[in-house]
Amino acid sequence: MSNETVVPERPRLRWVLALLLLPLLVAGMRWASFLPSVIDWDESLYILQAREWLRGNWPLSGVWDMHPVGAPAAIAGAFLLGGESLQTVRFLGTFCVTATGYGLILVTRRLGAPRSLGYAAALLYAAHSLVLGGLASNTEIIFAPLVVFALAIALSEGRPWPRLIGMGVLIGLALLIKPVVTPEGCLIFALFAWPTLRARQWLPLLRYAAAYAALCLGPTLIVAVIYALRGEFGTWWGSTILAPLHYAAGRIPTEQMLWRITLAALALRWLLALAVASLLFSWRDPVLRRLSLLGSAWLAAAALAVAGPGFFFPHYFLISIPPLALLAATGAYAFTRFAAGHRGRLLLGVAVIAICADLVATDLSPRLSRGFAMGSPDTPRRMAAMMNDELQPGDTIFVPNYQPVVYFLTHARLPTRFPFPVHLTGSFSNLAGVDTDAEVARILASRPRFIVLDRGEWFAMRPSAMSMLTEALQEGYELAASFVEERGTVELWRRVEAE
Repeated sequence: MSNETVVPERPRLRWVLALLLLPLLVAGMRWASFLPSVIDWDESLYILQAREWLRGNWPLSGVWDMHPVGAPAAIAGAFLLGGESLQTVRFLGTFCVTATGYGLILVTRRLGAPRSLGYAAALLYAAHSLVLGGLASNTEIIFAPLVVFALAIALSEGRPWPRLIGMGVLIGLALLIKPVVTPEGCLIFALFAWPTLRARQWLPLLRYAAAYAALCLGPTLIVAVIYALRGEFGTWWGSTILAPLHYAAGRIPTEQMLWRITLAALALRWLLALAVASLLFSWRDPVLRRLSLLGSAWLAAAALAVAGPGFFFPHYFLISIPPLALLAATGAYAFTRFAAGHRGRLLLGVAVIAICADLVATDLSPRLSRGFAMGSPDTPRRMAAMMNDELQPGDTIFVPNYQPVVYFLTHARLPTRFPFPVHLTGSFSNLAGVDTDAEVARILASRPRFIVLDRGEWFAMRPSAMSMLTEALQEGYELAASFVEERGTVELWRRVEAE
């Protein structure tokens, strides 16, 4: 075979191998997600909802939450494929981060960018998924690939209606996971519709808009109809519509908001620095300029999604990482080409590897500071093992202010449809739509076999719940074990059986 036919195939083969290597690189960066039982409170609730759903207890009516059912549905699907375990959930997170990386590569290629730039964006996204609670299979991690692939479709060429349907279905599924996708969904439609708008084709534009809106709302409406057929439309409406609106009406103080934004900016320091480089060094190249403009518009939409709920929790900022990764990869590529000329690609690789290594080391350092026994059982697992040794069929446990994953790790029945502490005993109990004091009293009157109490979160509960718990523990429970964590002591109380 002649060199003329062999040499052109080598870059393509290297590129295919690089694409096949991406899942291994992502898994290598996210390996620590498979160690702890708890990474994020919300993930614990979705895991519990998914398990109960497979047992016939539907989300919202069986296990209440103020989010749509998309996240527990994704985890339930993962359970069906990989079994009911925390490792399955973390594999889901790794899969979603990998898929988002492929989506970023596709977006950059749609705009004519070099392969190395797209791959850098994928690696930068994966590395920064380690921060801000991104190791958890949370909503922002699960819906990211849907959004990124919808964006890639919007930037593609071809017949408009198949593209519109693909975009609408993907964004509709993302909205079923979390409504904060709305600003990004609007941006994606604007990119799709821009040529039609410039041509002033008003009737096709209206048709596209109506069809896109219907596709985006479709999955949510289907779920609403299913709950209505179950006689639970009121539960769906109160949980999915009214509770989030009530939640979004709240705001944290400005000082706390600025503090959380500052912490997020420090965690995303590499992306922000390289994003600035994209604004400084990309304007001479039309492809890089288009990438910078797209990344900037996308980041603005993501910022609206982050700020919309008004509470600025760390995992909200995960929404901004895909556009920041795109901008950062553009800036890194433009700067390294400016600084090193034809050797810029090598310098780009070194820079991306160094950034990824820094973030992995940053995540690893506090884990190693606790000793090398990183795979040993943590507090929820140790507690669950103790309880499982004594629990009998039909027994319940009560976790009023600790991680809901404890319910998942035990064989006990749920004592309530409100297993998330802040909804039952904490500061967001007004969202549940029930008398939560009466619900706590009912649970305690049923005398659960065990009660798990986090003393570090004791004063985060309502005084009324604290009072009822104190009285119940004094009158009918004994301290079975105490577990020391960084934030305080977690206590396991056992019911005292009448003689």
